[in-house]
Amino acid sequence: MERERQRLRATLVLKDGTTLQGIGFGAKTEMVGELVFNTSMTGYQEALTDPSYGGQILLMTYPLVGNYGTNAADKESDHVQPSGFVIRELSPDAEHRQSEGGIHSFLKDNGVPGIYGIDTRMVVRHIRDKGVMPAILATSDSEAALDPKRLLSKLEFDYSSIDFVSKASTKKPLVFNKGGKTRVALIDYGVKMGIVRELMKRKCEVHVLPSSTPASDVRALEPSGILLSNGPGDPAMLAGAHRTIRELEGDMPIFGICLGHQLLAHAFGGDTYKLKFGHRGSNHAVLDNRSGRTLITTQNHGFAVGRIPKGFETTHTSVNDKSVEGMADEKRRIISVQYHPEASPGPHDSLYLFDEFMKMM
Repeated sequence: MERERQRLRATLVLKDGTTLQGIGFGAKTEMVGELVFNTSMTGYQEALTDPSYGGQILLMTYPLVGNYGTNAADKESDHVQPSGFVIRELSPDAEHRQSEGGIHSFLKDNGVPGIYGIDTRMVVRHIRDKGVMPAILATSDSEAALDPKRLLSKLEFDYSSIDFVSKASTKKPLVFNKGGKTRVALIDYGVKMGIVRELMKRKCEVHVLPSSTPASDVRALEPSGILLSNGPGDPAMLAGAHRTIRELEGDMPIFGICLGHQLLAHAFGGDTYKLKFGHRGSNHAVLDNRSGRTLITTQNHGFAVGRIPKGFETTHTSVNDKSVEGMADEKRRIISVQYHPEASPGPHDSLYLFDEFMKMM
């Protein structure tokens, strides 16, 4: 495996022409995506399997990746979701009692390229200055395949014009913890399994439904509550989801997480905007406006709610940039947060939100 990996070279080209050349790992291929960065110190496998990274090339700011390997238990979905992976240093060893393989094989088996041996600090500063942008990542043993001019000429990509949710969502209904005491309808826009696990811990029977499920089919399940999941892409383009959410208003309590939070805003007359470089990591401070507590949260989003809908209040606010991190409408029995209360990985400060949802049901 190591000899094969050492033969690969890699080139990363950004839309503005910025070019970095390093060592390739994972699959021998080329992929395009929106280049984004995550500031977490651990949890690279959870990040790699988070469906919210669909259509993006993921860069980890922590310099060493791969040292504890990968395993089946820590997957948030059944495959690698980003189009590419960018890191500073790749650990040659994967030493952990639960490790079942290395990061190179993990990416290769999923057809995803990686690059290491580049100055990731410079790339992050560049993105923070210029904003996230399309990029193309190629790994090969051929110099011609890594030519920056050739790669830049192929870089035609508009993240906000693609429906990534339809790719990330389950294609058929799934049931977890059948026979549980409380039935929850979870509309899957690209759900992390950590959310399902938190509901199961609370003895819920979880029905994971395709994103295209009509409101009538959701009602037919007779759930006690509805959870709108996280997921990838631009929330403004998902008109079908906006309509379904409006049709479900008042039937039962609704809890929106990340993309689900943004969709609630659109459904009831609010809007969203694109952040310059997003919030991605497990160390983001959020103020709970009701309790006055500051929570440390796990986040992964490139859009944020701008105008909140009439009747909603802002319940949580980002300490860093004052963006909306949560909202609620008591009359409609709706709560939502922009960040990930299930963490996976990250701090557990916000697990209480699942308990609030249980009380609402």
